[in-house]
Amino acid sequence: MAHAIRMDTQGSADVLQLKEVEIGSPGSGQVLIRQTACGLNFLDVYHRSGAYPLPLPSGCGSEAAGIIEAVGPDVTGFREGDRVAYQGGEPGAYADRRILTTARLVKIPDGVPDESAAAVLLKGMTVEYLLNRCVNLRSGDFALMYAAAGGVGLLAGQWAKHLGIRLIGVAAGREKCERALANGYFAVIDRNSEDILARVKEMTGGRGVPVVFDSVGKATFDISIDCLAPRGIFVSFGATSGPPPPVEASLLQKKGSLYFTRPTLVHYASSPEDYAASATAVFDLVAKGVLKPEIGQRYPLSEAARAHQDLESGRTSGSSILIP
Repeated sequence: MAHAIRMDTQGSADVLQLKEVEIGSPGSGQVLIRQTACGLNFLDVYHRSGAYPLPLPSGCGSEAAGIIEAVGPDVTGFREGDRVAYQGGEPGAYADRRILTTARLVKIPDGVPDESAAAVLLKGMTVEYLLNRCVNLRSGDFALMYAAAGGVGLLAGQWAKHLGIRLIGVAAGREKCERALANGYFAVIDRNSEDILARVKEMTGGRGVPVVFDSVGKATFDISIDCLAPRGIFVSFGATSGPPPPVEASLLQKKGSLYFTRPTLVHYASSPEDYAASATAVFDLVAKGVLKPEIGQRYPLSEAARAHQDLESGRTSGSSILIP
């Protein structure tokens, strides 16, 4: 038996319930993982709320780390006792034990704690594809990143500094701005007290930035568009305030021959080769100390609902994890 967060319907955070579930034994190509830490991501909120419809009943959670307890037939490359992490696939990572195929498993390097692995993999792979493959940014280029003090945001600041990109962050309040600055940002704008557009124009000599990474959506769409330099790229990779409005071709033309893209990690890590390369890049930088995942909150697995409420209300900073 295992303990897992399950939901019979989608909706507010209180649909998340801790239940005892029968999981059986690993089958062909599968392993049984005793999970030591589960990552918390806004993707999980989309799954829970119904923004992304799911077949019900369903589990919740997109990433975790732990130790392989049992190996099924036809498994190669993994054995009992291996420390592993994973992200993606069918929701259900909020659990103390879970059976998975090995396709999405990555061995955790020595020196990387389980908690760090659970906190960094999905967010780190998101940053990897955004900075390395979604757009063509070079050392010295400017870019703008919202939610700079969040889990993705802090890793983006660290990775951008490693690449020489002058990443401008947007965060709420002095404390979060200071945290983002300490994690590699070229500059951070306090959205509570500063004019985002005016500050971006000031820092870029009036031109604007070539790329905006916007995970907020509806509330920041107009500002993001106006912050872009001619032929700039609007990268909409989240919608914490709701989806952005439909984008008219004429708007992109009038605002400077702009480009608009709505990427997702699912497509940038769809092949086994891309998945492995992205995950390896993340763990390599963690092992080298370039990426330093900041775990701002730890919750017992039983308090998954509270963790979701804190995440949605903006009360979290850095990454959050659930402890089974």
